[in-house]
Amino acid sequence: MSSSASIKDIENDQWKRFCDLLFFDEQIGLWLDISRMSISSKELGDLEVPFKSAFKAMGQLEEGAISNQDEGRQVGHYWLRNPDIAPSQDISQSISNSISDIEAFGKDIINGVLKNDNGEVFTDVLWIGIGGSGLGPLLLVNSLQCSQLGLNFTFLDNVDPNGIYQKLYSLKNKLNTTLFVVVSKSGGTPEPQIAMDQTRNFICQHGVDWSSRAVAITMSDSLLDKKACQEKWLKRFDLPDWVGGRTSITGAVGLLPLVLIGEDINNFLEGARKMDQITRILDIYKNPAALLASSWFYAGNGKGHRDMVVLPYQDRLEVFSKYLQQLVMESLGKQLNRKGIEVNQGIAVYGNKGSTDQHAYVQQLRDGIDNFFVTFIEILKDNEKVPRINKKNPGDYLSGFLQGTKLALSENDRQSITITINEFSSYTLGSLIALFERAVGLYAELIDINAYHQPGVEAGKKAASNILKLQSNIEEIVDNNYESSISFIKKKIPHSTEESIFIVLRHLSSNNKSIIVKGDWSNPRSLKIYKSN
Repeated sequence: MSSSASIKDIENDQWKRFCDLLFFDEQIGLWLDISRMSISSKELGDLEVPFKSAFKAMGQLEEGAISNQDEGRQVGHYWLRNPDIAPSQDISQSISNSISDIEAFGKDIINGVLKNDNGEVFTDVLWIGIGGSGLGPLLLVNSLQCSQLGLNFTFLDNVDPNGIYQKLYSLKNKLNTTLFVVVSKSGGTPEPQIAMDQTRNFICQHGVDWSSRAVAITMSDSLLDKKACQEKWLKRFDLPDWVGGRTSITGAVGLLPLVLIGEDINNFLEGARKMDQITRILDIYKNPAALLASSWFYAGNGKGHRDMVVLPYQDRLEVFSKYLQQLVMESLGKQLNRKGIEVNQGIAVYGNKGSTDQHAYVQQLRDGIDNFFVTFIEILKDNEKVPRINKKNPGDYLSGFLQGTKLALSENDRQSITITINEFSSYTLGSLIALFERAVGLYAELIDINAYHQPGVEAGKKAASNILKLQSNIEEIVDNNYESSISFIKKKIPHSTEESIFIVLRHLSSNNKSIIVKGDWSNPRSLKIYKSN
């Protein structure tokens, strides 16, 4: 069977394929089924040589090689769950100390040993973090928190003024008993800085002390670290230079929220550590991350020509597709390969949850354009507290919907992967996250791109900085001239564009009362700009 063979062509041999390709690990209780992907045994065999290089590269990464060449950094998120494999005793000891410190601090908070400056126990957490620094904790809290256990979480993960106001206002009556956690590796990223400033201003207006309630997760000696130290914040945790935001979930970024919701962080780490062990196996058939990477590779012709649709049939994993969006797309979406050749690689990721999407985009998945593969995720063990009523069990229907959707897709030649977990816990969630981290790393090696840098993100930050500088220049020109126009401003700022000036003016005129714009907004050339008296 070639990679272009249809799923229908293999239906007669499906049971044999299922048995031959099924992966199972008894300790984790995890099955991986890629039998409904258009990949043959021959094609898996063809990848044996490329995988030798990929496995070697992953081994070198874990041993401490400079894997992020752009920034001259090591990539060490695998050390976070197994300090013994860290390349130096100092790093190993630092990780172990950090885990103990996080666990002790978190337990003191939820047990009421650590109180606020008024002697009250903490009830809430406002978590300020962008990208992986927000998505990771959000995934863990949404997936694992049991009602009435631990602190209540609110997440500030954007600089939307309306979102900031609503979330801060929702905590208005609980500011005294709220822990404010700020995550920023460098301490200079604008989004968490702005969110922190707004939060700090809000609580100070309400007479609440910031420093005695503030926690920083940042790199040692960063701007944020120095600020927290100088102002004597309640606590600081290290976010090492060798951990990227999208792979920081097994460090302080993920462990602190886990302990604050009453979860055992060691179970989570052990699950990730166990999966790391399995995904070091050099046999493709016995390595679930290699099976995943192989499926992705052939599904998209090694060029990401198919999107990944993530459909977890479990409310607790609703955020997982968003988490994978960042992990996969930021890691694999690259313009250049390691040789500097333009390749425009990547795998687009989207999804929500089943069975909600039985009545939404599953319709297009079955009958529309065939430009994707589905990753189903199911949990076998149902909640025992939900009874069978009228001979109907919700879990039976949920499983039935998943199996029915998978078969309906296969009938129309649509490819799918199924990951089945026996029982959901912090242990199995840790293993699931580690599985995708390793699959991303191996796939990146197969297509020869650097999974651990983000030049596109940096380009976006630079462009945003330039726009903010342009806004400042425009405000200064308007302030110093009685009347301005877009063409007049363009002459004053020669490296700008008329379109950018128009867009900035449109924003300013709606939010800056000192600037008045007159004219026909459908005819930008007619606009006149004045300083308000």
